[in-house]
Amino acid sequence: MKKRDYYLTFISLTLLVIFLFFADKYMDAYIVRILNLCAIYTVLGLSMNLINGFTGLFSLGHAGFMAIGAYTTAILTLSVNAKAQNFFLEPIAAPLANIVLPFFPSLLLAGILAALAGFLIGAPALRLKGDYLAIATLGFAEIIRVIFTNTQNITNGALGLKGIPAYTNLWWSYGIAAFTVLFMVLLINSSYGRAFKAIREDEIAAESMGINLFKHKVMSFTIGAFFAGIGGGLLGNLLGTIDPAMFKFTLTFNILLIIVLGGMGSITGTVISAFVVTISQEALRFLDQPIDLGFMVIPGVAGMRMVVFSILLMLVVLFYRHGLMGTNEFSWDKLLNALSFTKPLLKGGKK
Repeated sequence: MKKRDYYLTFISLTLLVIFLFFADKYMDAYIVRILNLCAIYTVLGLSMNLINGFTGLFSLGHAGFMAIGAYTTAILTLSVNAKAQNFFLEPIAAPLANIVLPFFPSLLLAGILAALAGFLIGAPALRLKGDYLAIATLGFAEIIRVIFTNTQNITNGALGLKGIPAYTNLWWSYGIAAFTVLFMVLLINSSYGRAFKAIREDEIAAESMGINLFKHKVMSFTIGAFFAGIGGGLLGNLLGTIDPAMFKFTLTFNILLIIVLGGMGSITGTVISAFVVTISQEALRFLDQPIDLGFMVIPGVAGMRMVVFSILLMLVVLFYRHGLMGTNEFSWDKLLNALSFTKPLLKGGKK
C-alpha cells in the first residue's frame, strides 16, 4: 500500500468521524436512526456475503442468527425491573432474572452464542450443497424462531421484549461496521480467504489442492454467524423492542438483496448497497402517502413504495447482472484514475 493511500484513508476516516460527531449532535433522531440502520445492515450484509459470496454456500439462515444475537443482547442489558415488567405471564428463568451486563460484553456474548449455533447447524448442514443447503439452513432459522416463540420463561414468547435500553448509537454501529470491514479485508486477503474463493470456484479442484472443504466451510459459516449475531444485537438495542415475528425468512431475503445488488464477493459493493438500499427504502416512503401536485392530488397506495423500489432493483439487476461492483473492490488508484479521466470531459476537451 502506497503512502498516499494511507494518507487518503486517514483523511477519509477523519472526515467520517467529524460527520458522525455532527450527525450525533445536530441531526434529528429520524436521520440518525437511518444512519444507524445503514451501518447495521453493512455488518449483516458482510456477514452473509462471507458465506454466500466469498465461499459460495447458498445459506438462508441469517435471520435465526440475528434473532439469537438480538435476544441475547436484549435479555442481558434489560434492567431487573424491566424484566419483571416484560415477563408478567411467566417469570423469567431464575439465572437470568438478576443478570445485567454492560452493552459490549452482552454484544460479544451474543456473537459467540450465534457463532456456536452456526457451528452446530453448519457441521451437519454443510455436507449438503446448493438448494438442499438453502432449504436446510432456512429450516434451521425457522426452528430457532419457533423455539423463541415458545420459550416463555426465557424470551417472553410471542409477546417479545420491550423497553430494551437504547445503547446502539452512531459510534457503536459505525465502529463495529468499520471493524467488520477491516476484519473481512484481512480475512479475504489471507490464506483462508483464498481457500474460501477456491471452494466457491470449484470444490473438486480445491480439494485436490489440499484444502479441507469441511473445515473451511464450517469456519466461514461460523464467522458469518458471529457477525450476524452482533448485527442482530445492534438492531435490537436500536429498535428498543423485539419479537419473534421480526425474524421471519423475509429478513434473510432483505440481507440477500443487499449482497446481490452490491456484488456477490465484493466487500465494497456490500457497503455501498447497504447504504443505497436502506436510504432508498426510506426516501420512497412518500409514495405510500397522498401526493399533492397543486392542480391535483394523487391518492396514496399502501405498499407502492416497495413496488417502485422492486422495479428499480429489477432495472439495476438487468443492467448490472453481477451487482454494482461484481467482485471488484475500491482502490484509490481506480478512483483517482477515474477523476483524472473526467477532468478533460468537464472542460469540454477530449481524452
